[in-house]
Amino acid sequence: MAGSYDDRDGMIWMDGKLVPWRDANVHILTHALHYASSVFEGERAYNGVIFKSRAHSERLRASGEALDMPIPYTVDEIEAAKIEVLKANGLTDAYVRAVAWRGAGEDMGVSSAKNPVRMAVAAWGWGAYYGDAKMKGAKLDIAKWKRPSPETIPTHAKAAGLYMICTMSKHAAEAKGYSDAMFFDYRGYVAEATGANIFFVKDGEVHTPLPDCILNGITRQTVIGLLKDKQIKVHERHIEPGELEGFQQCWLTGTAAEVTPVGEIGSYNFEVGALTRDIAETYETLVRA
Repeated sequence: MAGSYDDRDGMIWMDGKLVPWRDANVHILTHALHYASSVFEGERAYNGVIFKSRAHSERLRASGEALDMPIPYTVDEIEAAKIEVLKANGLTDAYVRAVAWRGAGEDMGVSSAKNPVRMAVAAWGWGAYYGDAKMKGAKLDIAKWKRPSPETIPTHAKAAGLYMICTMSKHAAEAKGYSDAMFFDYRGYVAEATGANIFFVKDGEVHTPLPDCILNGITRQTVIGLLKDKQIKVHERHIEPGELEGFQQCWLTGTAAEVTPVGEIGSYNFEVGALTRDIAETYETLVRA
């Protein structure tokens, strides 16, 4: 299955039932299109099982609550919808996208309390997010935008509006020949990439930004658990830009990214070292277990 995402064969779960892929549409006056009243999850199925599926469904509902947009489906109902979509499309290894949004209704200003909260689940085959970076390491630009303060936006929610600067930063990075960009946060600390958390290695110990204004990714939490199982010290802390020079290895984590080594960030270079390769392999084994 390839080509434009709106012109494919298959089925998408939408508002409680499966509909043909090309018919899974919304009206142009959908509130989310105008005001970013939308939350989503990215998930991966391996051998027919969605990794950490329930945690994703729980976070989707929590993100909806954070945006004053209660999702009208229980975690169990969301879980059932995802399984239905995989089966309907004959997929075992796939990317799964669950999304909830304020639809069209009586409100078309900033307020949308009278508009229904709608939901959909789609799934498709999706390979390595960074192409061949798994072997040689991704190249990252440094974004000109900064991750916002939790006082300005609900940074703990996986909300569509938080990704606007991600798209802009990734476009700018790709135009320069990079595959992604790394953000600093509003205080100037190292934050994350456009769709992935970031980890660094120095002298056999791991350092990763404290998720106090960024999404505490499910893959991030999984990888921290794997490192601790291996008795590797993990420091979750604020990381100053000047520290980038001293780190020897770097990798990204995310559902789409999985564990992707980083070879360079701007003028800083990193080796795709033994620990990075080991954690990538351990994660790969875990998700297919």
